[in-house]
Amino acid sequence: MTSISAGGPLRPTSFFPILIVAVVLTGFSQGLLLPLLTVLLEQQGLSSGMNGLHAATMYVGVFVSMLFVEKPLARFGYRTMILGGMVIVLTASVLFPLFPNLWIWVALRFIIGFGESSLHYSTQLWVISSSSPASRGRNIALYGMSYAIGFSIGPVGINLLAYGEWVPFAFIAASFLLSLLLVMRLPNEKPAAEEGSAAAERGAAQDESAAASAKETGARSAPPGNRYRRSVRLAWFALLPSFLYGYMEATMNANFPVYGLRTGLTESWVSILLPAVGLGSLVLQLPLGMLSDRFGRKPVLITAALCGGAAFLAVPLAGDRVYVILFLLAFAGGLVGSFFSLGLAFLADLLPRSLLPAANVLASLNYSFGSMAGPNLGGFGMQVLSLGAMFYALGGAFLLFGLLGFAFRSRRETAAPSAASGGRAL
Repeated sequence: MTSISAGGPLRPTSFFPILIVAVVLTGFSQGLLLPLLTVLLEQQGLSSGMNGLHAATMYVGVFVSMLFVEKPLARFGYRTMILGGMVIVLTASVLFPLFPNLWIWVALRFIIGFGESSLHYSTQLWVISSSSPASRGRNIALYGMSYAIGFSIGPVGINLLAYGEWVPFAFIAASFLLSLLLVMRLPNEKPAAEEGSAAAERGAAQDESAAASAKETGARSAPPGNRYRRSVRLAWFALLPSFLYGYMEATMNANFPVYGLRTGLTESWVSILLPAVGLGSLVLQLPLGMLSDRFGRKPVLITAALCGGAAFLAVPLAGDRVYVILFLLAFAGGLVGSFFSLGLAFLADLLPRSLLPAANVLASLNYSFGSMAGPNLGGFGMQVLSLGAMFYALGGAFLLFGLLGFAFRSRRETAAPSAASGGRAL
C-alpha cells in the first residue's frame, strides 16, 4: 500500500535485514490480534454479523490514515513515521485486556488500524522507493514473504489464552517493542522523490523539462483528480487485486474463526488452519512473481484467481474434515496471497511513471474498502444465508475477477515489466 518512486539504492548489509526482521514481528502481532479478538468476542456471545462489523472498524482506521499519512511522512521521514505507528499500535494493544468493553475495543481497533497503516505505508514505500525496476519485484516479494511468515505464525498464539486472557496481548506488545528497538537503529531518511513530485505539482506550469515526453508532462502537470481518473481508465483491472486481497485477508481473519468454531472445530484446529492461507502465499509468492515476469502479470492473475476462487468455493463442501480444509486454504492462499504485490507490479507495467503515485493511493484505498467489506459481507452472510456464505462470496469474487480479465485490454500490456519505471538497480 504505497506509492512507487525513485530513490537511492537499498543498503542490504544494514538496512534491509533489520527492516525485514521488524516486518516479521509486526506481521506476527497483527496475525495474532485479529483472530484473537474474534475468538474473545465469539466467546462473549456476539453474533457473527456484529463480530464482522466490529472487525471492520480497524480497516476504517486504515482508510482514514491514508488521507493524512503522506504529508507527515515527507516532513518527518520514514523511520519516524514507522516508530510512531509502532508506538500507536503498542499502546492500543496493551489496553485491550485492561478495558474489556465492546465500544472501547471498537475505538482501540480503529486506532490500531490507523497505526498499522501508517507504519506499513512508510515501510513499503521505503523499500520500493529504494529499489530499482530490476530488483523491485524481488524486494517486494521478500517483504511480502517476511510479513507472511509473521502473519501466519500469529494465529498459533491463540493457544496462549489457556494461560490467561492477557498473555496473548503481552506477546503482541513484546513483539512491537522489539520491532521498535530494531527500527530505532536505522537512519532516518525522507522520500526526496515525493518532495520533488510535490514541487513539480506546485510549479508544473513553469517547470522547464524539455527532455520529458508529452505524455509524461501532461500526466505530471494534471490536477490530482485527472491523474486518478486517468489511472482508473488505463489500469482499472490492475487496481482490483488490492481490493480482493484486502477482502480475502480481512474475511479470513475476522470470519473464519467463527466459521470454524460453528462447524465444530476446536480452537486449536482454528489456530492451525488459519495460518494455512499465509503459508501457502509464502511458498508460492516468489514462483508466481517469476512466472509473471516471464509470461506477464495478467495471465498469472487470471489463472490464480480462477483456481484460487474454485478452491475457496470448495471449502464448505469439506465439512469438518480438517485436512481437506487445510489443503484447500493453503492452495487458495498460495494462489491469491500475492495479489497485492502482483497488482502493484501490473500497475507499473501499464502506467507511465508519473501516474504511479496516484495509482498506488487508489490501490491502498481499494485495499481498505475490501478490508471493510469482507468481514461485514462474510459475517452477515453467515448469519442470514448459510454458514458457508463467506466462502461462496470469497470464491465468487475471485472467479468474477478472472472472467473480467478476459475483457481487459491495454496498449501497454505487452510492454516489459519495468518499462514504466525508472531508477537504479539494487
